[in-house]
Amino acid sequence: MEKVAADLGAYVSYARNQLGYGKVVLCGWSGGGSLATFYQSQAEHPTITQTPAGDPYDLTAVNLPPADALMFVAAHIGRAHTLSEWIDPSVLDELDPDRRNPELDLYSGAVSTPYTAEFINKFRAAQSARIRSITDRVLERLSDLERRGTAEMERAFITHRTMADPRFLDPSLEPNGRKANWCYMGNPETANSGPVGLARFSMLRAWLSQWSPDHTNADALKAIPATSVPLLVVENEADDAVPPSHPQKVFEAAGAKDKQYVKIDGATHYYRDQPEHEAQAVSILDTWMKDRNL
Repeated sequence: MEKVAADLGAYVSYARNQLGYGKVVLCGWSGGGSLATFYQSQAEHPTITQTPAGDPYDLTAVNLPPADALMFVAAHIGRAHTLSEWIDPSVLDELDPDRRNPELDLYSGAVSTPYTAEFINKFRAAQSARIRSITDRVLERLSDLERRGTAEMERAFITHRTMADPRFLDPSLEPNGRKANWCYMGNPETANSGPVGLARFSMLRAWLSQWSPDHTNADALKAIPATSVPLLVVENEADDAVPPSHPQKVFEAAGAKDKQYVKIDGATHYYRDQPEHEAQAVSILDTWMKDRNL
C-alpha cells in the first residue's frame, strides 16, 4: 500500500504538471476510499519511512502533492478492517478448508438467524484470532527467510473462506436496504469458498501491508483526522458490501472543517442494474465539486 500511495502521487503530479489541471480531487470508491485518505494524510503530513514488514520505503522523501478535496464513495474503512469482519472463523486448518468448526460455520445450518449477541461476540473474537494466527505465521516465515541469508525473500499463500460476514445473512445486523443471503459478489456461500474471495491470494509483505489490522497503514480511521481538505462521504443505503458504520465512522473522525454526508436510498454497492442510482451518484459528486469551484 505504501508503493500504491507513491504511484498515486505520480498520477496527481502528472495531472497537475503535465496535463495542466489546476485542481485535483481524489474520489475513493469502495477500496479506493481508504487509499485516498491514506494518500492525502501522507501528502499533508508524511510520516512513513518503511513498510509494515520493515523494508525501507520513505514516503517522506517522495513527492506526494496533496489533493484539493476527497470523496469517499460507498467505501470501507480499509482492506484489513473489512477482512477482519468477513473472514470465516470456522476454518481449523489453513491447508485444509474442509476442516471446520460447524458451530462457527454460517453456512453449515448449525446456527440460524437472527444471530444472538452472544454468538456475534464469539464469532468476531474467532475472526480476530484467525487473522492474528495467519499474521503470526507470516512474521515467522519472514524471519525464517531472513535468517537463511539466501536470495529467497518472499512466499505466496492462499487464504481460504474469507466471505463470511454475519451481516450477509442477517439483515437485522446494521440494518440498511440490502437483501438477506446476498453480498456484492452474489451468493455469499459460493463467494466464501470460491477462487476470487477477499484476500484469497497474497504474499507475506502484502499481507502485513493490506490485510493485517495490527500492521496496515492504509486505515481510513487513522488517516482521515490528519486531512484538512473538503470531504464528501456518500453512503449507498442498500450497500451489499460496505456496512453503514464504515462511512459513518470515517465522517465522524474527519478533521476537515468542510465535510458533507449524503445517503443514496436504495443504492447497492456497485449500482448493479441501477442506472438511475448511478446517475444520482454522479450528479451528487458533480454538484458538490461545482459548489466548491473544483
